[in-house]
This record gives sequence, structure tokens and C-alpha cells, in this order.
Amino acid sequence: MDSSFIAVLAGVAHFLLQLAVCARVLLRPHREPASRVAWIVVVMVAPGLGIIAYLLLGETNIGRKRVARMRHVLAELPPVVVSPDDVNAQPDIPEKYVHLFRAAGTINGFEPVGGNRGVLQKDSNATIDSLVADIDAAQDHVHLLFYIWLADNNGCRVVDALKRAAARGVTVRAMADGLGSRAMIDSHHWKDMAAAGVKLAVALPIGNPLLRPLRGRIDLRNHRKIVVIDDRITFCGSQNCADPEFRVKPKYAPWVDAVVRFEGPVARQNQHLFAADWMAHVDEDLSELLRRPLPAAEPGFTAQVLGTGPTVRYSAMPEMFESLMYSARRDLVITTPYYVPDEPMQGALCAAARRGVATTIVFPARNDSFVVAAASHSYYADLLDAGVRIFEYEGGLLHTKSLTLDGDVTLIGSANMDRRSFELNYENNILLYDPQLTADIRARQEEYIAHSHPVTAEMVAAWPMQRRLWNNTIAMLGPVL
Repeated sequence: MDSSFIAVLAGVAHFLLQLAVCARVLLRPHREPASRVAWIVVVMVAPGLGIIAYLLLGETNIGRKRVARMRHVLAELPPVVVSPDDVNAQPDIPEKYVHLFRAAGTINGFEPVGGNRGVLQKDSNATIDSLVADIDAAQDHVHLLFYIWLADNNGCRVVDALKRAAARGVTVRAMADGLGSRAMIDSHHWKDMAAAGVKLAVALPIGNPLLRPLRGRIDLRNHRKIVVIDDRITFCGSQNCADPEFRVKPKYAPWVDAVVRFEGPVARQNQHLFAADWMAHVDEDLSELLRRPLPAAEPGFTAQVLGTGPTVRYSAMPEMFESLMYSARRDLVITTPYYVPDEPMQGALCAAARRGVATTIVFPARNDSFVVAAASHSYYADLLDAGVRIFEYEGGLLHTKSLTLDGDVTLIGSANMDRRSFELNYENNILLYDPQLTADIRARQEEYIAHSHPVTAEMVAAWPMQRRLWNNTIAMLGPVL
């Protein structure tokens, strides 16, 4: 068999492989048309690299065994139920916002629940102060999950508090993402916690990095930040377990976050998310903990947990953001470090401004991801043309993920407004109706704006052609990332 014939056979085989991968792109569910087109172009134009890229990054696959286990766990966990006799725990929502909480309820099956209280923490260090104080006061259990947990001052303060709690007989379960917290997991602090009696787990462990892609994408991560203490206290927001100086990326510091400390029945919903994540990785059944009757609620506001991820309903989080945007009538303020929207979300934000809603979005002036920054900038011109006010925060890396609506409703948590948070990462947010707490968060957003510079249409129009070319090229690749 001569070499030319072998070359022809190899070419035909490679072409058939290209067609097979393209067929897989077309048959994969929940793929936007633009994403299908982008991947097919990549596979056909750069055959070898394109096929490898698609197999590594083209599908939201955490591994069949993990998917099966997570779905089994969720199916077996008892639902979160509030006694109908607990008057304070019944939701109290104006009719004009009921549809928002109804939409949120379709994500995890959690219903809006009343009787909650919440305090916006002053800053990152104050959040750790409150967290450590609550851990030191814990009587039954402490559950903690972070995407990034660093062995810095604040990270070690939490380590020490967990060890103290375990030493006095409190059940302590701590979980950290296998990629984001790898330095902590590999440190002596992790071993010291285990020796002190803290139960530990690694979320989505990497294992052998060469073999890991065969079992699912390495970059699908657990980005949640969940703390539940004694089934009645929970923290929700954007902050990881670290100093604001964030010494792994010091040139962007300080990281500027917002966290709310909640008390009330909504803690049980975060408990359910934690239990599902824990049981998906550890052979320990926490069902009985979720069956405990909730204590009678005190008067308070209505709140609801949203937990999304690759094994949760596709596009749940962007649907929630878009529902909030379309519901705005007076005022819509958003802060996010990462903005790479799909077309419906960009359209919803522009539509809010065009119908007369005072629409504002605040980004960091310096982003730790130059790729995301470039993609975000490609959307500026259309946003400004629609009447959206854009500000860029100068006081560090604005990491807060918040949305306030008409001075009444707030969405706060871990989810960014990009495809990674919407399709790839596990996230947790809380939706709440409370004019007072929303006013506090709105005031924090105004503080960000006061330390920001406005971005104008004239500034964007003056960007040189090479910058616009770079921004638009990166944004064009968004569907394949």
C-alpha cells in the first residue's frame, strides 16, 4: 500500500471524524444556534485543534457518574417544607412581584418563605468577624462551602473557628472546590482540621489532570459560597473565604464584596443546597437533618434560594435575571465583575432603559480577566445607545454580584452575568422582597457609583479600531467558551 493511498485514507478518516463531531455539536441539547455555528466553524477551520477543543470545552459535562449521583441525591432528599400553621413563615409579596418568586420556585422547588431577617455586612473583614462569631456560638452544626478558601489571615481565622467548634462537640462539615481552593486543600491547615474532627470534602476534585478530561470538563466548578449554622443562620453573597487583599492576585486588590447575614427559614433552603453538594461527594446521608421541624419564625421579610448549575434546569439563572429586568418599572441597578451576556439578556437590559427605567450597571475599572473585560466592553456601545448608565469602579476589583429592582426586590449571591455562571458553574443566590434591606443594598451600590467613573458613548466611540476589533473578536468567541 503506497503512501499516497494511506494519505487519502487518513484524510477521509479525518473528514469523517470532523463530520461526527459536527453532528454531535448539532445534536447536543440546549445549545444556542450561534454557539452551534461557532463550534462548527472552529471544528472545520482548525480540524485537529478544533476537535480537541470541543471534546475538552464544548459540553457541560461533569462526568456521567457524577451527574447520576447528583440527580439521585436530589431525588432522595426531602423537600423543604414550612408549617402552614406558622403565620410568620408565610410569604408576603405584593402581587406585582409574585411572578418573580414563582419563576424562582421552578428552579429547585423552593417556595418563597417569610419570617427572615437580614443584615448587609459592612465589608469583607466584617463578614469574617460575623462568621467567626456565629461559628463560636454554634450549638449543633456548622456547614460551610466556598469556591476559594485561602490560607491567609481571614481564611485561617475561619479554620481556627471550625476547629474550636469541633473540639466542643459541634458537628462541622466544610467543603471547598477542588480547583479554586487547591492551595488550602493541599496545605497543613486542611490536615489540621481533619485531625481536629472537622468533616471535610472536596467539591469536583481534579484528580489526575491528564485523565480528568476523560471524565468531564475540568473547568466546571462549584462556585457557591454557602454557610449554614444551626439551621437558622446563613450567609449569602459574593465573598470567598479570604482577605480582601486576595494575595493570589494582589495587583487587582482589594476585592470588594457584599454579603448578607440571614436569620430565619430561608437558611433551611441553603441547607438543602449544601446537603445535596455534600452527599454528591460524601457517603453520608443528611436527610434526617432536613426533616427536622423548623422553629417558629419571627416576623420578617420573604426570601427564596436559587441554586443553579450544570445538573440543574438549563438556563435557569439567566431566565431569572431577565425576568427581573423585564419587571423593572422605575429603577434597576446591577453590579457584576463579569458581563458576557447572551442576546436575550443584552436585549432585556437595553429594553429596560428604553421603556424609561433608570437602568445602571457597575463594572470594575480593572478586571482580573482581560478576556472577560474585552468581551464586556464589546457590549458597551449598544447599552449606552439604549440609555443604560455604565460606571467603572476605581476602588479595587468590584466583585459584588447584586441586582436591586424598584427599591423593593434584591437578588444577591455568587452568580456573575456571564456564560460561565449561567451554564458551567454551580451558583447560589437569594431573591428577597424587603424595601429596607433593598435600601441598604441600594445605598451600597451608590457607594460603588460614587467611587466610579462614568463611561460615555463618546468615550467608547473614541476607542481605536484595534481595541474595538479585539473586543468584538473576543465577544464573538463567547459561544465557544
